[in-house]
Amino acid sequence: MKPIILVLFCNAVLPVAAAQTPEQILSTMAGTTQYKDVAISGDGRWVAYTVNLRNKDNTVSRNSEIWLLDTAASGVARRLTSVKPLHSEHSAVLSPDGRQVAWLSDAAKTQQLELYVQPVAGGAAKKLTNLTGFLSTPRWSPDGNRLAVLFTENAPRAAGPLEPSTKDSGVVEEKFYEQRLTLVDPRTGDAKSITPADTYVYEYDWAPDNDHFAYTAAKGNGDNNWWVAQLFSISAGSGEIRQVYKPALQIANPRWSPDGKRIAWIEGVMSDEGSTGGDIFNVATSGGPAENLTPGRKTSPSWLKWLPNGRILFTETVDSSVALSTLNPAAKEIETLWRGDESLRAGDDPVAVSNDGKTLASVRSSWAQAPEVWAGPVGEWTERTHANGALKPLWGKTEKLHWTSDGFDISGWLMYPVNYDASKKYPIVVSVHGGPASAKRPSWPAGFDMSALSSQGYFVLFPNPRGSYGAGEAFTKGNIKDFGYGDLRDLVAGVDKAIATASVDGGRAGIAGWSYGGYMTMWTVTQTNRFKAAVAGAGISNWQSYYGENLIDQWMIPYFGASVYDDPGVYARSSPMTFIKQVKTPTLILVGDSDAECPPPQSYEFWHALKTQGVKTKMVIYPGEGHAIQKPEHSRDILDRTIAWFGENLR
Repeated sequence: MKPIILVLFCNAVLPVAAAQTPEQILSTMAGTTQYKDVAISGDGRWVAYTVNLRNKDNTVSRNSEIWLLDTAASGVARRLTSVKPLHSEHSAVLSPDGRQVAWLSDAAKTQQLELYVQPVAGGAAKKLTNLTGFLSTPRWSPDGNRLAVLFTENAPRAAGPLEPSTKDSGVVEEKFYEQRLTLVDPRTGDAKSITPADTYVYEYDWAPDNDHFAYTAAKGNGDNNWWVAQLFSISAGSGEIRQVYKPALQIANPRWSPDGKRIAWIEGVMSDEGSTGGDIFNVATSGGPAENLTPGRKTSPSWLKWLPNGRILFTETVDSSVALSTLNPAAKEIETLWRGDESLRAGDDPVAVSNDGKTLASVRSSWAQAPEVWAGPVGEWTERTHANGALKPLWGKTEKLHWTSDGFDISGWLMYPVNYDASKKYPIVVSVHGGPASAKRPSWPAGFDMSALSSQGYFVLFPNPRGSYGAGEAFTKGNIKDFGYGDLRDLVAGVDKAIATASVDGGRAGIAGWSYGGYMTMWTVTQTNRFKAAVAGAGISNWQSYYGENLIDQWMIPYFGASVYDDPGVYARSSPMTFIKQVKTPTLILVGDSDAECPPPQSYEFWHALKTQGVKTKMVIYPGEGHAIQKPEHSRDILDRTIAWFGENLR
């Protein structure tokens, strides 16, 4: 097949009006129809997708509904359920023969998801399970006779460290709620957990024999131990478990080959569960050494699926963009099928794929185009939904930038101010992504995003410095035992590139970020006075104290090389508090009060030091919020304060 290389949605000149108010910006973001996940039937005919509903005040509701789209009938779509729901339903999966659809819903009891099934052709929905706890990730067996789901019995909250943490009181004890692989009979609803009660399962895949599973798992705290998960297989019939592979780093996305002889996965240094990147590995199911199928590739594979012809279809981050490629495992030959300056999302996966691998479905978006569901052959997708067609961006055009730093080739995105006039000079804000193992790719903002500053007359630079995905595993490992040093040089060099590219006023530069971006913001103002204003969200000010405060310390070992108790010096070397006396930059500090990933004491420590030293600062704590801000009123407050802070200090 001749490679198809398409670049879409890039560098668009956007029809935008004058600077928008925060109310207008948030109204556009809140008014965007969001699609939560996408599935496709084995024959590629049916596409199921979840639509998030909105409240009367136009804020995003916790409720959602599932739609079925018939691609063979000119894209006719209908709601899965016959009565408009006032509940949450999502995670639809179509049976291999395309005749049934299963999904999760809390229709029977608010905030208690259960598994349902219904004929695709129509008819009454059948509630299969009657469980207490958290359910996720339903999947049909290859023969369509059984369903599997991940189930956490009696879980007090949704799984994941992004959720608000449970407050401690009294005697502090670790209580584990293990997520287990559970089989469900779609005829009777009988449910049976098959993995051990002391083990947390993260991801899984059915084997083609309809009996075995490949899965990643670890014992103990599910939120924390993803970073030490191993690859296992289990027989549903006999219950026999076999350790398949113990990785040196993090693993994700296990997939069984169609002939049942091999298992493939993605392995690399990853800082966050769900943010996947690395190299593609595989191993024989009978045992033996694992093989790296993409050694030295200057991209970051992020998801994969075996095709019937034995090739592996995979997505990859490349040069701050996304691509779809195929890999011949035997010859290690790779063919790029498609590449775009945008983002793909189909729930936990970037795309949904038909059995033959020829038809794909996904939610596509960029800064120029609001999200919609697309489906069709690779590179020939058709837009299947049109809910956001009337929306126009409230931010300026974007341009991909390339620059070098310490011998690394760096890329990122420069967003221009609305109604840019080259005869004028504009301030610039550097927006540092979280992670650090992540990447900023073009996408339509779903909530607060630094893109909003473009409408206020700012350039916004979105860099992908060393430690990011998109330039190969060696690049992603580029900040190991060096947090803050090399990546800061990359950011500063990016500002210099922006100044050389457009009418940027280098004397009015700001910096902002959340999570690792919040850390980099705190670090930057201790190292240089070049930035005149800063906004640090959910940052980390002291790696030594952070080690004992956060609930996910396992992620730190690969990056620092040892625990803080064994090598405190490497943690102190990269801690903003070590250099706190050098800060002069006005800094706004924001954090959720129940953040388990970057706990509030880290923000308190930095704020207290700045206040004591007479540096202009303000700190805001958001009640009931974890690492990911979820309440619309808090997103609004963050936007208002960010715009005001940069307005006060960069104008």
